Amino acid sequence: MKTGLPLVISFTSGKGGVGKTSLAANLACCLAREGKRVILLDADLGLANVDILLGLTPRRNLFHLFHEGAQLSEVILDTPYGFRILPASSGVSEMLSLSTGQKLTLLEAMDELETGLDYLLVDTGAGINDNVLYFNLAAQERIVVLTPEPTSLTDAYALIKVMQQNHGVHEFRILVNLAPDRKAALEIFSRLYKACDHFLSGVALDFAGMIPRDARVRNAVIAQKPFCVQDADGPAGRAVAELAKTIQTWDVPDTLDGNIKFFWKRLLFRT
Repeated sequence: MKTGLPLVISFTSGKGGVGKTSLAANLACCLAREGKRVILLDADLGLANVDILLGLTPRRNLFHLFHEGAQLSEVILDTPYGFRILPASSGVSEMLSLSTGQKLTLLEAMDELETGLDYLLVDTGAGINDNVLYFNLAAQERIVVLTPEPTSLTDAYALIKVMQQNHGVHEFRILVNLAPDRKAALEIFSRLYKACDHFLSGVALDFAGMIPRDARVRNAVIAQKPFCVQDADGPAGRAVAELAKTIQTWDVPDTLDGNIKFFWKRLLFRT
C-alpha cells in the first residue's frame, strides 16, 4: 500500500454457499496477524453470520445503529484475532433494503473510521439484489468468490454482467474456493474469463488466487474459529495467508476513493 488511506475490498458472489464469509473473516485474521488495522463489515444485512462464524455474541449491531440511535462505537466489536467487526442482524426484514436516510446514517457514523484503518473488508450478500450491488459499487477492489460448481460459475457471470452493464464496473478479481488443485482453479477461471471476453466487452478479470478444498475447514467452522488459526499449516490456512500477502501489494488509489467518508458518499449518491 502506497498511501495512508484504507483500501476497501468487497467479497461477493453470485450464489450462496461458496465460503465467501469464511474467506473474508480468515483474510481479516491474516492481515491483522501482520499488524494491519482491519474492520470486517458484515454487509449481508438481513442474513448476517460473521459473528456466528467467529463464536461472538454482539450486544448491538447495525440494526441498532439504524433504528435505535446507537453510536458506531457501540456497534463495533473487537475479536480475539486482532481485527474488529461491524456486525449486522439476521432475520430482520427491515434490513433487507436500506433507505436514503439509513445511508446518511452510515455516512455520518463512518466518519470516525477515516483514520487508523488499513483495510475495510465488506462481506456482501450473495446474488444481485440492491444491497449486494450497493456495497459492491463503493468498493475499490471487488473479489468475486466462486467454486468449481457450474451454478457458481453461471451466477458469478450474472453478477459481473449486472455490475458492468447497469453500473459501469469493469474490473473484478476472481478467487476460486474449494478447488481440488490449482489447475482446476485456473480452468474455472478460464471458463469465466472466456465467457466475459465473448459476451461482455471491456470487462477485466484478474485471478486473485485459489483456496484448496480442505476437510479441516469444516471442523474450524463447527468450532467457530478461523481455519487460519485452528489449522494454520493446513492447505486452506496456508492459501489464505498467501492471499493476505498478495493483497498487501495492491495499491490504494491516491484519491478520495480511498477515504472512508467518500466510500459512503459513493454509496449514497450512486445508487
